[in-house]
Amino acid sequence: MKNKNPKVEITRKEALQRMGKYAALTAVGTFLILNPKKAQAQSPTPDDPMDPGGGLFD
Repeated sequence: MKNKNPKVEITRKEALQRMGKYAALTAVGTFLILNPKKAQAQSPTPDDPMDPGGGLFD
């Protein structure tokens, strides 16, 4: 049976460049998902009267 996918080799330099692009994309995506200011703005404050649970050690 013939191998349909020819073996494609890249250099170490090309591999590092590709890895850098993927790392940058991952970092941007993580920052957008876990943006601290946005997460803090959405979390309720302990003194919030609409928060039925109160604080952890109240």
